[in-house]
Amino acid sequence: MKIFRGLRPRLPDTPGCALTIGNFDGVHRGHQAMLALLNNEAQHRGVPSCVMTFEPHPRDYFAALHHKPELAPARIATLRDKLQELERCGVDECVVLPFNARLANQAPEAFIEDTLVRTFGVQYVLVGDDFRFGVKRAGDYAMLDAAGNRLGFDVARMQSYEVHGLRVSSSAVRDALGDGRMDDVAALLGRPYSISGHVVHGRKLGRQLAESSPGRGDGFRTLNLRFSHWKPAASGIFAVHVHGLGPLPDSPPLPGVANLGVRPSLDPDDVNGGRVLLETHCLEWPPEMAARLPGEEAYGKIVRVELLHKLHDELKYDSLDALTQGIARDCDDARAFFASLHTQTHRQTTRDRI
Repeated sequence: MKIFRGLRPRLPDTPGCALTIGNFDGVHRGHQAMLALLNNEAQHRGVPSCVMTFEPHPRDYFAALHHKPELAPARIATLRDKLQELERCGVDECVVLPFNARLANQAPEAFIEDTLVRTFGVQYVLVGDDFRFGVKRAGDYAMLDAAGNRLGFDVARMQSYEVHGLRVSSSAVRDALGDGRMDDVAALLGRPYSISGHVVHGRKLGRQLAESSPGRGDGFRTLNLRFSHWKPAASGIFAVHVHGLGPLPDSPPLPGVANLGVRPSLDPDDVNGGRVLLETHCLEWPPEMAARLPGEEAYGKIVRVELLHKLHDELKYDSLDALTQGIARDCDDARAFFASLHTQTHRQTTRDRI
């Protein structure tokens, strides 16, 4: 998938595109159905399928403008993960537009004529049933459809997508993540919820907790991923699967326990202080890593962590001893979750054979 930061350049005498516009936070099953339709229409027209999305989220922009951070939506996915999911859905191109004052104050008519027609050369535009655009959200589907008739491009609208009678939306995903209903999140997304990124250095405190001997540094080693938005939709302690540490691309995931949040038990001098971090301790390590001190060679690697089951919200511990005991309990609870998962899978396999 080609990715453009800013407006997509269009060379003379090249075909336009089939375009959809939206935030696509989470790329849930409703988004996936929309992208499948977009790809189909693009193939019929012999043009690339293209997604126009925004960073920051428009509501982030207006929340900052009015100094009301509470108006900003909780973020489901980082930009990295959103782009990866769009590519997985078969999108040919993605344009990431900075949502700024110029874009916020652009008249809807100018957006259609200057951006959609002159810059993108759209042949087909697909939008959601609640799509609004332009200054004061003055543009709507009816305006876009009338412009398409006048300027020579097709316009279509995708109605709401439902799963078991539940409307699939980014808001529904955020609510489920906020409540820790990870099975519901997976049903809405069509996959387990995950966060990916480069493993970064932290304070290296975990390795000193419960180490086998002083200075050994083999305690609760963690893989640290930064979540690039200050307000994640999920937070707390989770049983997780870690992908990307095995010797092969398709190596089985490793079970682990992870903390997503701001680590309230650490002091302000933490190297990642103030940033949202996903800290993951693997309950098992690949043999080639376990033979050494596991985790050290993971720095800089891109890993993906699936959040499978929420154990509890973040807790603030009064001492390092209490923190150590708390992490140990979380590890035990995560092991119990994976054991129950294994039992359920075994029973299902047995029933299938019968």
